[in-house]
Amino acid sequence: MTIAIEHLAQRGRFQTIVEGATCVADYRLQGGVMLITHTEVAPRLQGRGIAAALVQAALAHARENGLKVNPLCSYARTYVQRHPDTQALLA
Repeated sequence: MTIAIEHLAQRGRFQTIVEGATCVADYRLQGGVMLITHTEVAPRLQGRGIAAALVQAALAHARENGLKVNPLCSYARTYVQRHPDTQALLA
């Protein structure tokens, strides 16, 4: 499945719409740190890699813009723990 992710910078959000459901990774910037505050995927869509794709997009954005990351939400924190290549981004 190809997931088209949109970055809504003014809302501090990465989002995609899958089968009519909006799935999101919300963040806020604090200095040079991206605080990933919330990741949400509708229960019926879980297990398809949507949350991972959203967090990957957020981390890629942080990397491209020289931001550090503080994954406050449990999903983003677990994702970073499981992907050692992302840990250099940690604040």
